[in-house]
Amino acid sequence: MIEITVPQLPESVTEGTLTAWCKNEGDFVRRDEVVAELETDKVILEIPAPQDGLLAKIMVSEGSSVVSAQRLAQLTPQAAGTESAATSVEPPAAMPAARLEAQRSDVDLAAVTGSGRQGRILKEDVLQHAQSVAPATAPVVPAPVMPRRPTSMGAREERREPMSRLRLRIAERLLASQRDNAILTTFNEVNMQNVMDLRARWKDRFAEKHGVKLGFMSFFVKAVTRALERFPIVNASVDGNDILWHDYCDIGIAVSSNRGLVVPVLRDAQTLSLVEIERQIADYAALARAGKLPLEALQGGTFSVTNGGTFGSMMSTPIINPPQSAILGMHAITPRPVVEKGQVVIRPMMYLALSYDHRIIDGQEAVQTLVAIRELLEAPEQLLLDL
Repeated sequence: MIEITVPQLPESVTEGTLTAWCKNEGDFVRRDEVVAELETDKVILEIPAPQDGLLAKIMVSEGSSVVSAQRLAQLTPQAAGTESAATSVEPPAAMPAARLEAQRSDVDLAAVTGSGRQGRILKEDVLQHAQSVAPATAPVVPAPVMPRRPTSMGAREERREPMSRLRLRIAERLLASQRDNAILTTFNEVNMQNVMDLRARWKDRFAEKHGVKLGFMSFFVKAVTRALERFPIVNASVDGNDILWHDYCDIGIAVSSNRGLVVPVLRDAQTLSLVEIERQIADYAALARAGKLPLEALQGGTFSVTNGGTFGSMMSTPIINPPQSAILGMHAITPRPVVEKGQVVIRPMMYLALSYDHRIIDGQEAVQTLVAIRELLEAPEQLLLDL
């Protein structure tokens, strides 16, 4: 027997949750084939089979908490090609939430087509299947005459499900940030006309040459790093009774994933070109959607940028991502009337919000940082000419 165990977790991660078995007892698995998925408070880890063989015994059930080196299953070594005698038709692999929903909705998982990785059934697949078959299978029952209830809109159902480790970790960190930091937010607005004109003029050639789209985030990251070089206290952090200064800018970029918000880090962003920034952001976004962001991409960071404008946010007060001391919030670009040279004109305007830890950052420094970001974005040639 060969044991399949939890891989060594990083120092900052004490335990994880076994979210799904991708194989069932008695299945033949090939070496390096994913047999289980483990969720930590940062990433999802895939656990591969150490060699060809039969998954003889599963020792930990889905949803259980596990620690480094804990035994998960036993594998009987077996050469490839002999698996057919020992395997049988098994129900499709399904995520725990999908199993619960199938039980609640009285859905046969064998009839559901999975859209997850390796055909795994997701909760959304069960709900979609239940909705598609409901009109054909539901018996026609005359609706009873009931007294009118003006405040009721259909069934009043409730359901309960545990938060994921990532969601629990997000909640823990946000509460700690509000508890431990003296958070204050300052606002400004930026005229995006010049950046938009520059992008519109060169985006096609940019994409053709570099194989990646030219977005707005690269301009913001460059402007942020230039502003942080002028006001390094905004790039610093609190360490006990000390101020920890950083002579580099590791910029965290908030990215939405199916599991929640994650913040991968652009290392030494002050040295990166617009092309390099766009490539890294595109890679991070793809990995986040696939649930395959490496743990090292989520560690560290000296400053963060979040773009609520992607979802239509007009204004917000972003919460600092500890141990950082500041975060920039971008918002929706909206045509608004502004005054230029005594004339009222319509310009694409964006509100900016800078939340900062008032324990080490004074209001003057925060305001000047935000003004510097605005001025660099309104004259983006400064970013290209290193002015």
